[in-house]
Amino acid sequence: MDRRLSLVLLVLLTLPLSLKAQSRIDCSAIDSGILRSEVHFCVYLPASYDASTGKHPPQTYPILYFLHGLGDNERTLFNSGGFTLLDDLHRRRAIGEFLIVAPEGGRTFYINSADGKVLYDDFFLHEFMPFIESRYRIRKSRHDRAISGISMGGYGALRFAFAYPEMFGAVSAQSAALITESPRELDLSMQSGYPLANLIATVFGNPIDVGHWRSNDPSALAEKNRPALRQTSIYFNCGRNDNYGFEKGAAALDAQLSKEGIKHDYHLYPGDHSFAYFMTHFPEVMEFHSRAFGLE
Repeated sequence: MDRRLSLVLLVLLTLPLSLKAQSRIDCSAIDSGILRSEVHFCVYLPASYDASTGKHPPQTYPILYFLHGLGDNERTLFNSGGFTLLDDLHRRRAIGEFLIVAPEGGRTFYINSADGKVLYDDFFLHEFMPFIESRYRIRKSRHDRAISGISMGGYGALRFAFAYPEMFGAVSAQSAALITESPRELDLSMQSGYPLANLIATVFGNPIDVGHWRSNDPSALAEKNRPALRQTSIYFNCGRNDNYGFEKGAAALDAQLSKEGIKHDYHLYPGDHSFAYFMTHFPEVMEFHSRAFGLE
């Protein structure tokens, strides 16, 4: 009888710990003074995050900022299969444990707009990152901070990492919105109903502010900051049948980085510009970041 009672007590004592040791998505919002609006975000917390609460010293984690694409939001990645894929990668021990933070980006391209009305870059650097990195138990070194994105968010990720290489140790992008046309060509395209005309005009000006375009161009930033970027882990891919022709921009960036002597990992895969394509290669992206964080 005593032995059976001991087993029951053991189960009761260990059950709460096993229940808490699960990954979860924490969604909330920050009231931004810079954007003068509420900005939503979601954070993927690995299984050990809650289980290690209260430990001394507290367990801390690397952090990956994930920027969504045009028409998506901070929940899209996790609500469209990303949560399951991440749990599967952890179960197979294909990746180590790190936080993934997805902020709401709207249609901003994650930069300050040419007219100065929407200062997303300022918000991200001076409000959002400090807020997140004080709210969650994360490591705050460059090596333990990375950024990733798809489509518009891929552009944003490359732009942030190339503009601020001192802040991000690694960057990845899938089907990044890298437009190879010149501002002059885009101005003419906007007059003829280019599909992204309204978005480009809102962010970059109409006609395009050439100085603003150039100062945010990942290619120009890679050339400007190439010594520092040689210390950055870089990965990007694109479908060879991308609906917007972004495979041309990816190929151009690959050629430029090779010319500049900047080590990177580039893949051109079969596929188009779709969420199915992104999710197909999402595990590969997460494995890249796990290696970059040193979580072998």
